[in-house]
Amino acid sequence: MLLTVLSLRGETLGLHGVQFVQQWDTQSPFSLIIFLWEIRNAQCTTIKVYTSSGDMFSKSSMFDSTPRGGPKAIVSEYAVTGNDAGRGTLVAALAEAAFLIGLERNSDAVEMASCAPLFVNDNDRRWSPDAIVFNSWQHYGCPNYWMLHFFKESSGAALHPSTIQVSNYNQLVASAITWQNSKDGNTYLKIKVLNFGNKAVDLSISITGLENEIQTFGSIKTVLTSGSLRDENSFQQPDKVVPVESPISNAREEMSLVLDPYSLTSFDLLLDPSNSTMMHSVPESSLHSSM
Repeated sequence: MLLTVLSLRGETLGLHGVQFVQQWDTQSPFSLIIFLWEIRNAQCTTIKVYTSSGDMFSKSSMFDSTPRGGPKAIVSEYAVTGNDAGRGTLVAALAEAAFLIGLERNSDAVEMASCAPLFVNDNDRRWSPDAIVFNSWQHYGCPNYWMLHFFKESSGAALHPSTIQVSNYNQLVASAITWQNSKDGNTYLKIKVLNFGNKAVDLSISITGLENEIQTFGSIKTVLTSGSLRDENSFQQPDKVVPVESPISNAREEMSLVLDPYSLTSFDLLLDPSNSTMMHSVPESSLHSSM
């Protein structure tokens, strides 16, 4: 068996670490080496992000100016922490969603990402928040667990340019991908838009460059939001903050929609399957908003 990934942890390895890597690289030239400390000529370097919700939202642009051609980043741990986090709040999930949208837009500079602790036993909490809470007989997903469902099609998808045109409102983050449903073979253009502000936003979507038309029916809108930024799920209310799906009637390249305050919304637009070359096209979405 060929070992293809090697992760080295240790901030004080210094010269010994460099010598080890040089020897390893000679003997195993096809391996991906992940470093948890800075070293010259690294293939990937890891980054950990633990911060408040406001700062996490601002980090959606963290990799926008990263020089290409150098080591790719692996965000090995990320989480909203502190008072904003609670035991898994809506605001924490939305801030992390903004961060992930930024990673998605910069996927040529970011290799992968992993959320902080996934599971927690409710009778032995040592960290908050976690994505899934359980005890001896029940479990529930926190808002950030449900937020991750918006990104489950991102791996292997085709990323497309997206721009937001708005004045005097800097609380929107967006991305666009095309993905294929493995169950039925249908292809969708997914546009994700995060509204991190307290105002509803009238959104006009304009899509250009599609080789496949958007079908009038079969598209879906999914929204993650709640009545309060501090809302959490619990054993008593496991579905208090969960995504809600609804059909998009009369979907097309030009649409006017409304974004809820403090919400993550995805628009999965079903594409006409008649043109099999769709995945090689470069659609672009332009989002015009007003309050």
